[in-house]
Formats: sequence, C-alpha cells, structure tokens
Amino acid sequence: MSAPDLTTTIKTLINQESLPDSYADTVKKTILPLAQHIQSLRQTRGEPIIIGIHGAQGTGKSTLTLFLRELLTTHYRIPTASFSLDDLYLTRAEREKLAEHIHPLFITRGVPGTHDMVLGQQVIDQLKAAGPDTETPIPAFDKSRDDRYPQDQWPAFRGRADIILIEGWCMGAVPADSEEELMDPLNELEETEDPQGIWRQYVNRCLKGQYGEFFRQVDSLIMLRAPSMECVLQWRTLQEHKLRDRASSAPKVSNVTGKAAQPSRIMSDEEVVRFIMHYERITRASLAEMPARADCLINVGGDHSFGEPLIRQRQ
Repeated sequence: MSAPDLTTTIKTLINQESLPDSYADTVKKTILPLAQHIQSLRQTRGEPIIIGIHGAQGTGKSTLTLFLRELLTTHYRIPTASFSLDDLYLTRAEREKLAEHIHPLFITRGVPGTHDMVLGQQVIDQLKAAGPDTETPIPAFDKSRDDRYPQDQWPAFRGRADIILIEGWCMGAVPADSEEELMDPLNELEETEDPQGIWRQYVNRCLKGQYGEFFRQVDSLIMLRAPSMECVLQWRTLQEHKLRDRASSAPKVSNVTGKAAQPSRIMSDEEVVRFIMHYERITRASLAEMPARADCLINVGGDHSFGEPLIRQRQ
C-alpha cells in the first residue's frame, strides 16, 4: 500500500489537532527540515537513535513530536516511537510517599524526582531490542486525574523503533554547579515552603544522578526556546483551560472497576501560578544556558509561531 501524499498527511494532522490551516506553513518551514535532519542522522548512525525535545510548558513540544513521528513513519518509512517525560510521572500514591519522607512539595508532579526514570529506560531498551512482532507498552499519564493510567490502557508500539522521540519540559536540563547557589529563593514558593532548600537540593541531586544518566544517551537535543517566563505562565494557564473544557464535555462514567471516577484535579488560574513556581528555577536556567549547546534551536514566538530550525552539527 502506498503512503498518502505529504499534503494529505499534513492536512489530516492539522484537522486532528484542531490547528489553524496556517500551521501547514510551520510544517514546511520548521518541521519538515527537522524531519529530514533526523532522517539523515539515523542514516549516518546506522543504529536506533534517541532525539530529545526540550521546551518550557506550552511551547508546542507535543504537537512537534506528533508531526515528526508521523512524517518519519509515513513518508520516510522509518519506524519511529515517541513518549513524553510527563508519562513517566510517579503515581499519585508514590508521590504521596515521596512527600511524606522527603519534602511535602513532591506531591506536585513535574520536577526531577517525580518521574520513574527506571521505567523510562526500560521503554527505551525494549524499543531498541524489539523483534518485528514485539509490542512495547508506552506509559501514559492522565493529567486531569493527576495519576498514571493503568497499564492495560497504555498504547503499544509494535516492532523495533529506529528513532525514539522523547519530549519533556526538563529534557536535557543540567544541575546547578553547587547546592550553595540554590539557597537564595527564586520565588514565593521556594521562600515560604522550602526555606531550608531541602526540596530544591533533592531536585538538583536527581538531575545530577538518574536524570543526567538518562539525558546523556540522547543523540540529538532539540530546544524550543520560549520568549520569556511570563509567556510560559500564560501558555500553561491556557493549557489548563483546554483541559477543563475537554473534561467538562467528556461523559461522566465510572471506571472499569465499578468504582466512582476520581474527582478531576484540573487547576484554577491561581493554582497554575503556584504550580509554575515549581518549574521556574530549571526553566529559567535552561532558557539561559541551553541555546548555546542544543543540537537544534527553534525560537518560539509569543504567538506560538516557530522559527526556522537552527541546526548545529556535532563534531
């Protein structure tokens, strides 16, 4: 069976994601050249490669990843799998234990320390080693419920992946050089709820440890650079509004166990402001230092528009 033509694939994805027709220009200007670069990198390496996609909340990582995966799979005929660091979040119960034993702020998902990086590595290893008929479960997290989906509801990838796309707000982030520099509070959350720096020091140690090891296997790091931290807050608030709209229009049904569904954990605008404070330190640090080392830099405008990819060839 022949693949659908490129224009049809792009139009289908745009409709599927409820994007404006003008997004086709973004695909041609930004995403197609990036897909071609990734294809070339895969041919050069001759083995499965991992592409990391970093971007602050609301920059369009998920949409970029979706288009790359579909274009690489359909038009370049390269088996391509993808998942988000968000889908590796610890379960609500696991974060409750972390909050009890380490610091109360760990009840909130997001920062290093709240992901199951062992699970993430297992997924990568399975995707690389899979046979033609092997099905690899890809973790999935339900943000509206603030908990991981049961494993029997995870999507599965069939066969071996030659390209693995991993997107996340802290993908490729680096730790602070010393814990001393973490002691000056950056915002109200750090000042009032982590005055001794216990939470942020633990986060930094996680970045140095498991997260650093995980990030070092990335073959190419793509950064979506937001224009400012203020834009990040606006975009994250908009995301929550969309999540609320979807949840309100969904049918109210009980889950498969017959128990009543859990109450929604969608945030108010005030809660989003506090939520973003958890991410602020690493986001600001990445905005400052990552553009100089990312393998590909894409500037994101205040209107969510993408600039042309600035690709740096590794030596």
